[in-house]
Amino acid sequence: MKAIIERIGSEALSSLAAAKTPTAVEDVRVRYLGKKGELTAVLKQMGALSAEERPIIGALVNEARKKIETAIISRSKELSKTVTEARLMAETIDVTLPGIDPGIGKLHPLTKVLNEITEIFLGMGFAVAEGPEVEYDKYCFEMLNIPKGHPARDTQDTFYINENVLLRTQTSSVQVRVMLEQKPPIRIISPGRVYRVDTVDATHSPTFHQIEGLVVDKGVTMADLKGTLQAVAKSLYGNDISVRFRPHHFPYTEPSAEMDATCFVCRGEGCALCKGEGFIELLGCGMVHPKVLSRCGIDPMVYSGYAFGMGLDRITMMRYGIRDLRLLFENDLRFLDQF
Repeated sequence: MKAIIERIGSEALSSLAAAKTPTAVEDVRVRYLGKKGELTAVLKQMGALSAEERPIIGALVNEARKKIETAIISRSKELSKTVTEARLMAETIDVTLPGIDPGIGKLHPLTKVLNEITEIFLGMGFAVAEGPEVEYDKYCFEMLNIPKGHPARDTQDTFYINENVLLRTQTSSVQVRVMLEQKPPIRIISPGRVYRVDTVDATHSPTFHQIEGLVVDKGVTMADLKGTLQAVAKSLYGNDISVRFRPHHFPYTEPSAEMDATCFVCRGEGCALCKGEGFIELLGCGMVHPKVLSRCGIDPMVYSGYAFGMGLDRITMMRYGIRDLRLLFENDLRFLDQF
Protein backbone atom coordinates (compact mmCIF):
# COMPACT_ATOMS: atom_id res chain seq x y z
CA MET A 1 0.00 0.00 0.00
CA LYS A 2 2.90 2.32 0.82
CA ALA A 3 4.33 1.80 -2.69
CA ILE A 4 0.95 2.60 -4.24
CA ILE A 5 0.69 5.89 -2.30
CA GLU A 6 4.22 6.86 -3.30
CA ARG A 7 3.43 6.05 -6.97
CA ILE A 8 0.23 8.12 -6.86
CA GLY A 9 2.05 11.08 -5.31
CA SER A 10 4.88 10.90 -7.82
CA GLU A 11 2.53 10.63 -10.84
CA ALA A 12 0.36 13.49 -9.59
CA LEU A 13 3.35 15.81 -9.15
CA SER A 14 4.68 14.87 -12.61
CA SER A 15 1.27 15.50 -14.19
CA LEU A 16 1.02 18.90 -12.52
CA ALA A 17 4.48 19.85 -13.72
CA ALA A 18 3.44 18.96 -17.27
CA ALA A 19 0.09 20.80 -17.10
CA LYS A 20 0.01 23.81 -19.45
CA THR A 21 -3.42 25.22 -18.69
CA PRO A 22 -5.70 25.76 -15.67
CA THR A 23 -8.03 23.16 -17.15
CA ALA A 24 -5.24 20.59 -17.17
CA VAL A 25 -4.48 21.35 -13.51
CA GLU A 26 -8.14 20.81 -12.63
CA ASP A 27 -8.11 17.48 -14.46
CA VAL A 28 -5.15 16.34 -12.32
CA ARG A 29 -6.94 17.35 -9.12
CA VAL A 30 -10.05 15.39 -10.07
CA ARG A 31 -8.00 12.37 -11.14
CA TYR A 32 -6.13 12.04 -7.86
CA LEU A 33 -8.11 13.93 -5.20
CA GLY A 34 -11.68 13.81 -6.50
CA LYS A 35 -14.46 11.63 -5.06
CA LYS A 36 -13.48 8.88 -7.45
CA GLY A 37 -9.78 9.81 -7.51
CA GLU A 38 -6.90 7.39 -7.02
CA LEU A 39 -5.84 8.71 -3.60
CA THR A 40 -9.46 8.66 -2.42
CA ALA A 41 -9.68 5.00 -3.53
CA VAL A 42 -6.77 4.18 -1.22
CA LEU A 43 -8.64 5.70 1.73
CA LYS A 44 -11.64 3.52 0.93
CA GLN A 45 -9.42 0.44 1.39
CA MET A 46 -8.37 1.42 4.90
CA GLY A 47 -11.02 -0.81 6.40
CA ALA A 48 -9.16 -3.89 5.22
CA LEU A 49 -6.00 -2.92 7.11
CA SER A 50 -5.04 -3.95 10.61
CA ALA A 51 -5.29 -1.53 13.53
CA GLU A 52 -1.50 -1.09 13.51
CA GLU A 53 -1.32 -0.30 9.76
CA ARG A 54 -4.21 2.18 9.60
CA PRO A 55 -2.51 5.16 11.27
CA ILE A 56 0.66 4.62 9.28
CA ILE A 57 -1.13 4.44 5.92
CA GLY A 58 -3.48 7.28 6.92
CA ALA A 59 -0.51 9.51 7.66
CA LEU A 60 1.08 8.62 4.31
CA VAL A 61 -2.18 9.40 2.48
CA ASN A 62 -2.58 12.78 4.24
CA GLU A 63 1.04 13.66 3.50
CA ALA A 64 0.59 12.77 -0.18
CA ARG A 65 -2.67 14.78 -0.30
CA LYS A 66 -0.98 17.86 1.18
CA LYS A 67 1.90 17.62 -1.29
CA ILE A 68 -0.52 17.32 -4.23
CA GLU A 69 -2.72 20.17 -2.97
CA THR A 70 0.33 22.43 -2.43
CA ALA A 71 1.60 21.57 -5.91
CA ILE A 72 -1.85 22.33 -7.40
CA ILE A 73 -1.94 25.78 -5.75
CA SER A 74 1.62 26.54 -6.84
CA ARG A 75 1.06 25.39 -10.44
CA SER A 76 -2.24 27.29 -10.68
CA LYS A 77 -0.51 30.50 -9.63
CA GLU A 78 2.28 29.94 -12.16
CA LEU A 79 -0.17 29.30 -15.00
CA SER A 80 -2.34 32.25 -13.99
CA LYS A 81 0.69 34.53 -14.10
CA THR A 82 1.74 33.12 -17.48
CA VAL A 83 -1.75 33.54 -18.93
CA THR A 84 -1.97 37.11 -17.62
CA GLU A 85 1.43 38.01 -19.06
CA ALA A 86 0.50 36.51 -22.43
CA ARG A 87 -2.78 38.43 -22.47
CA LEU A 88 -1.05 41.68 -21.56
CA MET A 89 1.49 41.15 -24.33
CA ALA A 90 -1.29 40.44 -26.82
CA GLU A 91 -3.20 43.53 -25.73
CA THR A 92 -0.23 45.85 -25.78
CA ILE A 93 -1.04 49.12 -27.50
CA ASP A 94 1.65 50.99 -29.36
CA VAL A 95 0.66 54.57 -28.61
CA THR A 96 3.07 55.79 -31.28
CA LEU A 97 1.02 54.20 -34.07
CA PRO A 98 -1.29 56.52 -36.03
CA GLY A 99 -4.99 56.23 -35.22
CA ILE A 100 -7.47 54.49 -37.47
CA ASP A 101 -9.49 57.03 -39.40
CA PRO A 102 -13.25 56.47 -39.07
CA GLY A 103 -15.11 55.85 -42.28
CA ILE A 104 -16.34 59.10 -43.81
CA GLY A 105 -19.94 58.97 -44.93
CA LYS A 106 -21.34 60.38 -48.12
CA LEU A 107 -24.66 61.70 -49.31
CA HIS A 108 -27.40 59.23 -50.13
CA PRO A 109 -28.28 59.22 -53.87
CA LEU A 110 -31.75 60.58 -53.03
CA THR A 111 -30.19 63.47 -51.13
CA LYS A 112 -27.72 64.17 -53.93
CA VAL A 113 -30.47 64.40 -56.55
CA LEU A 114 -32.71 66.42 -54.23
CA ASN A 115 -29.91 68.93 -53.67
CA GLU A 116 -29.31 69.18 -57.39
CA ILE A 117 -32.99 69.75 -58.19
CA THR A 118 -33.30 72.25 -55.34
CA GLU A 119 -30.34 74.22 -56.72
CA ILE A 120 -31.98 74.31 -60.15
CA PHE A 121 -35.21 75.75 -58.78
CA LEU A 122 -33.44 78.16 -56.43
CA GLY A 123 -31.61 79.48 -59.47
CA MET A 124 -35.00 80.08 -61.12
CA GLY A 125 -36.25 82.14 -58.21
CA PHE A 126 -38.18 79.48 -56.28
CA ALA A 127 -38.17 79.17 -52.49
CA VAL A 128 -38.29 75.92 -50.53
CA ALA A 129 -41.35 75.30 -48.30
CA GLU A 130 -41.88 72.43 -45.89
CA GLY A 131 -44.83 71.10 -43.93
CA PRO A 132 -45.92 68.28 -41.59
CA GLU A 133 -45.97 64.66 -42.73
CA VAL A 134 -48.90 63.94 -40.40
CA GLU A 135 -51.54 66.14 -41.97
CA TYR A 136 -55.19 67.14 -41.67
CA ASP A 137 -57.65 65.82 -44.23
CA LYS A 138 -58.58 69.44 -44.91
CA TYR A 139 -55.17 70.36 -46.30
CA CYS A 140 -54.47 67.09 -48.05
CA PHE A 141 -57.84 66.67 -49.79
CA GLU A 142 -60.65 69.15 -49.07
CA MET A 143 -58.72 72.30 -50.03
CA LEU A 144 -57.42 70.57 -53.16
CA ASN A 145 -60.88 70.05 -54.67
CA ILE A 146 -61.04 66.43 -53.53
CA PRO A 147 -64.36 66.17 -51.65
CA LYS A 148 -65.45 63.38 -49.35
CA GLY A 149 -66.31 60.26 -51.32
CA HIS A 150 -63.55 60.87 -53.88
CA PRO A 151 -61.56 57.68 -54.70
CA ALA A 152 -58.33 59.33 -53.47
CA ARG A 153 -59.73 59.22 -49.94
CA ASP A 154 -60.11 55.44 -50.01
CA THR A 155 -58.65 53.88 -46.87
CA GLN A 156 -57.09 51.26 -49.14
CA ASP A 157 -54.93 54.01 -50.65
CA THR A 158 -54.29 56.27 -47.64
CA PHE A 159 -52.92 55.79 -44.12
CA TYR A 160 -55.59 57.33 -41.88
CA ILE A 161 -54.86 57.95 -38.21
CA ASN A 162 -58.46 58.99 -37.60
CA GLU A 163 -61.23 60.49 -39.70
CA ASN A 164 -59.52 63.88 -39.98
CA VAL A 165 -55.81 63.06 -39.62
CA LEU A 166 -53.66 61.07 -42.02
CA LEU A 167 -50.16 60.58 -43.35
CA ARG A 168 -49.95 62.95 -46.29
CA THR A 169 -50.25 61.32 -49.69
CA GLN A 170 -48.63 64.28 -51.46
CA THR A 171 -46.80 67.46 -50.59
CA SER A 172 -49.60 69.51 -52.20
CA SER A 173 -50.77 70.11 -48.64
CA VAL A 174 -47.71 72.34 -48.21
CA GLN A 175 -48.83 74.40 -51.21
CA VAL A 176 -52.23 74.91 -49.58
CA ARG A 177 -50.63 76.07 -46.33
CA VAL A 178 -48.42 78.52 -48.23
CA MET A 179 -51.37 79.97 -50.18
CA LEU A 180 -53.33 80.42 -46.96
CA GLU A 181 -50.44 82.23 -45.24
CA GLN A 182 -48.91 84.13 -48.13
CA LYS A 183 -50.44 86.30 -50.82
CA PRO A 184 -49.20 86.19 -54.45
CA PRO A 185 -46.74 86.29 -56.00
CA ILE A 186 -45.85 82.76 -54.86
CA ARG A 187 -43.04 80.65 -56.30
CA ILE A 188 -42.15 77.59 -54.21
CA ILE A 189 -41.14 73.95 -54.32
CA SER A 190 -42.16 71.57 -51.52
CA PRO A 191 -39.97 68.45 -51.28
CA GLY A 192 -40.70 65.78 -48.71
CA ARG A 193 -41.66 62.27 -47.75
CA VAL A 194 -45.17 61.01 -48.52
CA TYR A 195 -47.13 57.84 -47.78
CA ARG A 196 -49.56 55.62 -49.66
CA VAL A 197 -50.80 52.08 -49.13
CA ASP A 198 -48.60 50.18 -51.59
CA THR A 199 -47.08 46.71 -51.57
CA VAL A 200 -43.29 46.87 -51.67
CA ASP A 201 -41.80 45.76 -54.97
CA ALA A 202 -39.23 46.96 -57.51
CA THR A 203 -41.26 50.08 -58.38
CA HIS A 204 -43.55 50.68 -55.37
CA SER A 205 -43.12 51.53 -51.71
CA PRO A 206 -45.53 52.75 -48.98
CA THR A 207 -42.98 55.50 -48.30
CA PHE A 208 -41.49 57.61 -51.06
CA HIS A 209 -40.48 61.19 -51.87
CA GLN A 210 -42.00 63.98 -53.91
CA ILE A 211 -40.97 67.41 -55.09
CA GLU A 212 -43.98 69.57 -55.86
CA GLY A 213 -43.92 73.12 -57.18
CA LEU A 214 -46.34 76.03 -57.22
CA VAL A 215 -46.36 79.39 -58.97
CA VAL A 216 -49.20 81.88 -58.47
CA ASP A 217 -49.14 85.37 -59.93
CA LYS A 218 -50.90 87.61 -62.39
CA GLY A 219 -50.78 86.48 -66.00
CA VAL A 220 -49.30 82.99 -65.40
CA THR A 221 -50.05 80.67 -68.33
CA MET A 222 -49.52 77.10 -69.47
CA ALA A 223 -46.61 78.36 -71.58
CA ASP A 224 -44.81 79.40 -68.38
CA LEU A 225 -45.34 75.93 -66.97
CA LYS A 226 -44.02 74.17 -70.06
CA GLY A 227 -41.00 76.45 -70.36
CA THR A 228 -40.05 75.98 -66.70
CA LEU A 229 -40.33 72.20 -66.76
CA GLN A 230 -38.48 71.91 -70.05
CA ALA A 231 -35.60 73.94 -68.59
CA VAL A 232 -35.55 71.69 -65.51
CA ALA A 233 -35.45 68.52 -67.65
CA LYS A 234 -32.55 69.82 -69.72
CA SER A 235 -30.66 70.83 -66.57
CA LEU A 236 -31.10 67.34 -65.19
CA TYR A 237 -30.50 65.18 -68.25
CA GLY A 238 -28.76 67.34 -70.86
CA ASN A 239 -29.69 69.72 -73.66
CA ASP A 240 -30.49 66.88 -76.05
CA ILE A 241 -33.44 65.81 -73.88
CA SER A 242 -36.90 66.41 -75.34
CA VAL A 243 -40.15 66.61 -73.40
CA ARG A 244 -43.77 66.06 -74.34
CA PHE A 245 -47.03 66.83 -72.55
CA ARG A 246 -50.03 64.48 -72.56
CA PRO A 247 -53.53 65.46 -71.42
CA HIS A 248 -54.43 64.03 -68.02
CA HIS A 249 -56.74 64.67 -65.08
CA PHE A 250 -55.96 65.91 -61.59
CA PRO A 251 -58.74 67.32 -59.35
CA TYR A 252 -56.62 70.31 -58.30
CA THR A 253 -55.44 71.44 -61.76
CA GLU A 254 -57.31 72.36 -64.94
CA PRO A 255 -56.10 71.78 -67.59
CA SER A 256 -53.85 68.96 -66.42
CA ALA A 257 -51.05 67.08 -68.12
CA GLU A 258 -48.32 64.51 -67.62
CA MET A 259 -44.85 65.30 -68.88
CA ASP A 260 -42.59 62.68 -70.45
CA ALA A 261 -38.87 63.06 -71.09
CA THR A 262 -36.63 61.32 -73.59
CA CYS A 263 -35.47 57.97 -72.22
CA PHE A 264 -32.10 58.51 -70.59
CA VAL A 265 -30.91 55.05 -71.68
CA CYS A 266 -31.75 54.93 -75.39
CA ARG A 267 -32.12 58.68 -75.98
CA GLY A 268 -35.40 58.20 -77.79
CA GLU A 269 -34.49 55.17 -79.86
CA GLY A 270 -36.64 52.78 -77.84
CA CYS A 271 -35.48 50.18 -75.30
CA ALA A 272 -36.72 47.79 -72.63
CA LEU A 273 -36.77 50.51 -69.97
CA CYS A 274 -39.09 52.82 -71.92
CA LYS A 275 -40.91 49.84 -73.48
CA GLY A 276 -39.95 50.95 -76.94
CA GLU A 277 -41.59 54.36 -76.70
CA GLY A 278 -38.43 56.42 -76.41
CA PHE A 279 -39.99 58.47 -73.58
CA ILE A 280 -40.37 57.97 -69.82
CA GLU A 281 -43.08 59.58 -67.68
CA LEU A 282 -41.43 62.19 -65.47
CA LEU A 283 -44.11 64.19 -63.66
CA GLY A 284 -47.68 65.47 -63.49
CA CYS A 285 -48.60 69.13 -63.84
CA GLY A 286 -51.28 71.65 -64.75
CA MET A 287 -52.83 75.03 -64.11
CA VAL A 288 -54.08 75.48 -60.56
CA HIS A 289 -57.83 74.88 -60.46
CA PRO A 290 -59.84 78.10 -59.79
CA LYS A 291 -61.65 76.35 -56.91
CA VAL A 292 -58.34 75.67 -55.19
CA LEU A 293 -57.34 79.33 -55.51
CA SER A 294 -60.73 80.48 -54.17
CA ARG A 295 -60.60 78.14 -51.17
CA CYS A 296 -57.19 79.59 -50.29
CA GLY A 297 -58.49 83.16 -50.46
CA ILE A 298 -56.92 84.00 -53.83
CA ASP A 299 -59.14 85.59 -56.49
CA PRO A 300 -58.97 83.37 -59.62
CA MET A 301 -60.20 86.31 -61.72
CA VAL A 302 -57.03 88.21 -60.84
CA TYR A 303 -54.45 85.50 -60.31
CA SER A 304 -53.59 82.26 -62.05
CA GLY A 305 -50.94 79.66 -61.36
CA TYR A 306 -49.42 76.34 -62.23
CA ALA A 307 -48.38 73.36 -60.16
CA PHE A 308 -46.35 70.23 -60.76
CA GLY A 309 -45.24 67.18 -58.84
CA MET A 310 -42.38 64.81 -59.53
CA GLY A 311 -41.23 61.65 -57.78
CA LEU A 312 -37.73 62.09 -56.39
CA ASP A 313 -37.24 58.33 -56.24
CA ARG A 314 -38.14 57.90 -59.91
CA ILE A 315 -35.84 60.72 -60.99
CA THR A 316 -32.99 59.28 -58.92
CA MET A 317 -33.51 55.85 -60.47
CA MET A 318 -33.46 57.42 -63.94
CA ARG A 319 -30.35 59.43 -63.12
CA TYR A 320 -28.29 56.44 -61.94
CA GLY A 321 -29.89 53.62 -63.90
CA ILE A 322 -31.28 51.94 -60.77
CA ARG A 323 -33.85 49.28 -61.63
CA ASP A 324 -35.16 48.39 -58.15
CA LEU A 325 -36.69 51.02 -55.83
CA ARG A 326 -35.98 48.91 -52.76
CA LEU A 327 -32.25 49.51 -53.10
CA LEU A 328 -32.81 53.14 -52.12
CA PHE A 329 -34.29 52.19 -48.74
CA GLU A 330 -32.43 49.03 -47.66
CA ASN A 331 -29.26 50.89 -46.55
CA ASP A 332 -26.95 48.27 -48.01
CA LEU A 333 -23.47 49.83 -47.97
CA ARG A 334 -22.42 47.69 -50.93
CA PHE A 335 -24.99 49.60 -52.95
CA LEU A 336 -24.59 53.05 -51.37
CA ASP A 337 -20.79 53.05 -51.66
CA GLN A 338 -21.18 53.26 -55.44
CA PHE A 339 -22.39 56.84 -55.10
